[in-house]
Amino acid sequence: MLKPMVQLLGVIALGYVLLCATIYAAQERLLFFPEYDPPGTQYNVGWPVEEAFIPVEGATLHALWFRTTNPAGVILYFHGNGGSLRSWGAVAPDFIVRGYDVVMVDYRGYGQSSGSISHEAQLLADADAVYDWMLARYPEEHIVLYGRSLGTSLAAWLAANRQPRLLLLESPLYSVEAIARRQFPWVPSVLLKYPLRTHSWIERVRCPVVIIHGTDDTIIPISDGEQLAAHVTAPLAFYRITGGGHNNLAAFDLYYHALDIALGTPRQP
Repeated sequence: MLKPMVQLLGVIALGYVLLCATIYAAQERLLFFPEYDPPGTQYNVGWPVEEAFIPVEGATLHALWFRTTNPAGVILYFHGNGGSLRSWGAVAPDFIVRGYDVVMVDYRGYGQSSGSISHEAQLLADADAVYDWMLARYPEEHIVLYGRSLGTSLAAWLAANRQPRLLLLESPLYSVEAIARRQFPWVPSVLLKYPLRTHSWIERVRCPVVIIHGTDDTIIPISDGEQLAAHVTAPLAFYRITGGGHNNLAAFDLYYHALDIALGTPRQP
């Protein structure tokens, strides 16, 4: 009886190892959903826009740069894990009408950005390079970091290591590690290539922090945002949008109220 039992345990162990290996190899396909934009793609959001190509190690990131007259500051916007600037560019007018320039960047393999994402350190280094590109064009005290969903981790990491004016987080991650633990509790955290522990970075942020989260978010539950807020040591404003989901917060008046308080009300034409 002992030998069959040992064989069974061996088969189970082998199956577990193979399953973990599959999850490890598939992380990029599970986490990132890029959309490709061919050269010459038009980005029409009702506002003049310049395109920029920002060099990073081994690749080039494509960015949209919206400029205003006498800007009150500049928003550096990190978007979520799907799509490209072709769709994300539509959010820029919410900031432009409040008198801000906006820079939005596609991650590697998204839109017209070259290369591919391979590990967390690379993502963070790319964000750092984009910030340096910003510093060559704007005083640091004019920079506002805005993160949406996955992009909240990059924005929080930058805010922890730089000195922007403000950090705005929409539907923020506590960490990818926490999400993976809920969805794949049997996978050891050590296998995660993108733990993106936002909570550990936000503790070091010193600029004011604004968090906006929907109570009905089924992708990143509001409890993640609330737990993240508990790690904030800087001045904090937390806006709970009742009935808000993961992708529809702009349908609620409270979203614009939060922007008005943080950035100022829209300028008159």
